[in-house]
Amino acid sequence: MPNSGETLTKKLQEENAMNISESCENRTFTDAQNVCRDLRPHLEETQEEGAEPTEALWTSFADGRVRLRIDNSCPQTPITVHQMFKESLEKYGPLNALASKKNGKWEKITFSEYYCLSRKAAKSFLKLGLERFHSVGILGFNSPEWFISAVGAVFAGGIVTGIYTTNSPEACHYIAYDSKTNIMVVENQKQLDKIMQIWSRLPWLKAVVLYKDSIPERHPNLYTMEEFLELGDDISDTTLDDIINSQKPNQCCVLIYTSGTTGKPKGAMLSHDNITWTSAHCSRAGDMQPAEVQQESIVSYLPLSHIAAQIYDLWTGIKWGEQVYFAEPDALKGSLVNTLKEVQPTSHMGVPRVWEKIMEKLKDAFAQSGFMKKKMLSWAMSLSLERNLNCTSSDLKQFWARLADYFVLAKIRNALGFSSCQKHFCGAAPLHTETLYFFLGLNITLYEAYGMSETTGPHCLSGPYVYRQHSCGKPAPGCKVKLVDEDTEGNGEICFWGRTVFMGYLNMEDKTKEAFDEDGWLHSGDLGKLDKDGFVYVTGRIKDLIITAGGENVPPIPIEDAVKKELPIVSNAMVIGDKKKFLSMLLTLKSVLDPDTSDPTDVLTEQARDFCQKTGSKATKVSEIVATKDQAIYQAIQEGINRVNRNATNRVHCIKKWIVLPRDFSISGGELGPTMKLKRLTVLEKYRKEIDSFYEE
Repeated sequence: MPNSGETLTKKLQEENAMNISESCENRTFTDAQNVCRDLRPHLEETQEEGAEPTEALWTSFADGRVRLRIDNSCPQTPITVHQMFKESLEKYGPLNALASKKNGKWEKITFSEYYCLSRKAAKSFLKLGLERFHSVGILGFNSPEWFISAVGAVFAGGIVTGIYTTNSPEACHYIAYDSKTNIMVVENQKQLDKIMQIWSRLPWLKAVVLYKDSIPERHPNLYTMEEFLELGDDISDTTLDDIINSQKPNQCCVLIYTSGTTGKPKGAMLSHDNITWTSAHCSRAGDMQPAEVQQESIVSYLPLSHIAAQIYDLWTGIKWGEQVYFAEPDALKGSLVNTLKEVQPTSHMGVPRVWEKIMEKLKDAFAQSGFMKKKMLSWAMSLSLERNLNCTSSDLKQFWARLADYFVLAKIRNALGFSSCQKHFCGAAPLHTETLYFFLGLNITLYEAYGMSETTGPHCLSGPYVYRQHSCGKPAPGCKVKLVDEDTEGNGEICFWGRTVFMGYLNMEDKTKEAFDEDGWLHSGDLGKLDKDGFVYVTGRIKDLIITAGGENVPPIPIEDAVKKELPIVSNAMVIGDKKKFLSMLLTLKSVLDPDTSDPTDVLTEQARDFCQKTGSKATKVSEIVATKDQAIYQAIQEGINRVNRNATNRVHCIKKWIVLPRDFSISGGELGPTMKLKRLTVLEKYRKEIDSFYEE
């Protein structure tokens, strides 16, 4: 069977720039193109010393190479993923790396075993015909098999491409086709069914590996994980090592597909250096410790197809010798807390919606507590919040706050599984002030990180030593941020520079060019401010900015946050008003989630029912409120919006009309993306009729 790495190595040894034409003489045009492409890295390496580098700062080709943005303040030598793993292997080989539950017991593998299994996977990928810079798609929940497949794909010279488990067959097809997927690794029968529907339309797909369920019906080129890992036994170590050694830090190894909230998903290409540098420096900026100081333990549960989870769980785990525990697939449906209580992680990362869900569940539990317990909780949390907001409080207040923490708040943290947790991170979307203050009341500081798929996840970070409330911290060492087109209040578009910055969008040259300015700075599309100490504050998104019919610019997020703060019954609020005479708003109410599907039900949450009772309403369901336009609830909502309007920057920022929708926003409903971000364009289209009714004369 032909081996791309072995062939490439021979070419690099035997051919050079002087005989390209001769070597291509008897080949087809396509063959000649492939030879020249394989030789391109070699030719670039053999430039005369002092010559101008041929690599640009970006590319849209999977086999392209880029010039790295190395800053003198943080000049770590660029390394590949394999080099990073080898360095860690020497230090952390005997330590436990991955832990997953089988039949109620934790099964663990060490870093040495992890490395060996990754090599076995790499050999099997080669045996199945994985081509250089083609993709291995992984469609499934977090597991050791996900990690091993990802690392093995990179070792074998491929590109690892995570696919959201919530994707439809057509969405899977788009990514698999765009990335030239050679092998698809899927979790279970449900995900396998999606691939079987589209396989005939995937010209590069050679095999599928199923890693959880057994195969109910045999198909050609369909393997269980056990069968797959044995396939490459006849591929030699030398063959694999040749491929590994031919890899360069400025070549692509990971594809992250954006959620497509503003059009087709774009494949953000990340280089070995993007991965290895970000794993090393961004994690340390957040005070993640190397295992020789303290072995960090974390719980992996967020989608690995998203860069936040992938960089935090997978790649940083390898770099610093962390022990990664895998949650159950129903983690976000309620089982996460059980896993956290068992594992007692030293660090935890969640998107804002995860922290909000924890907050809502706790508030529901608090609402059902007895009178004295409620008073005690309120007292303890108010002391903790004051202490965290005002570090200069008196010695007596500090004493009472410590007492309240020991006797009350520590028990709540223990019940959440956070009794050993030293760092709580939040990223991937803006964090609401209500959530921030609630957790400060529990003496839990949420350290915000800020970045995008295109910056390998975090570019700016908070941590125990870099923290300011409402800020997402400072740029990581060696990284820069600047603002362009600043307004009178200091808001400008946030732009990034540094080794977190991606290579470009796969097969999208025009979109890649749009992302960068002429000096190579990546434009985020986000609005933000910088304070005098270099802390970054994200204030909105340019594309979300509403421009009214009168030409006024209105950032919607502060208004939406204010409404949710005033009205605890409200789950989601979305401002409408682009090219309109006035602002209006869509509202959804907090409802209990279906434990099996995580979809919103008709039943109000405990917190929402408590709000109803205080207004004099007996409603317990969303439908009861919406169908009758419950007078007490609607009046309370209007009064809350009136309070928000009174504090508005000017009259243009006031909400004139609103409507309560019959169902909360959800991923399945299409209003939220995989990381719970609001898909504004989808909402505008889905509720066009309701929106139009606001503006009818």
